[in-house]
Amino acid sequence: MLPHLISANRLKVLLPVAIVALLTVLLGLLPASATLPDEEAGLVYMPSPFTVAETGDRLEALLEERPLNLFARIDHAANAASANKDLPPTQVLIFGNPNAGTPLMQCNRTVAIDLPQKMLLWQDEDGQTWLAYNNPRYLLERHNLTGCEQNIEMIGRALHSLAIAATGG
Repeated sequence: MLPHLISANRLKVLLPVAIVALLTVLLGLLPASATLPDEEAGLVYMPSPFTVAETGDRLEALLEERPLNLFARIDHAANAASANKDLPPTQVLIFGNPNAGTPLMQCNRTVAIDLPQKMLLWQDEDGQTWLAYNNPRYLLERHNLTGCEQNIEMIGRALHSLAIAATGG
């Protein structure tokens, strides 16, 4: 029987992971076979063949299709222009889902400083558009998220899937 196989404490950890994983696959956030990019801790970078605005529009449309809340889209270049400063196209989209973020905060509340998730879009000096986001493995290490490893892997796959779709990869 289930009570004999899994302790109540372990069930409290596994149940949110299982629910989020199932919802993520069923709602199309990522294919069941998706894997994380092979990146070091820190940022994951992806080139985009589109402009910053187009990449941002693509990402925003993807967020609307999925159970993700877009909290803000910050246009740093426009903000710089309002201060009579010059900055190449640079935007940050801030988004999330409490079903994914809350279990991380339950592991260690300090991860809230890095949530909700963000994706940075910018144009480099050669005109290349880039998309970057925090590698969730970095958050795992930074905040010592013991017991949240499966959540981190799932979030990493979801972010990677969004980044690939937004950049047309």
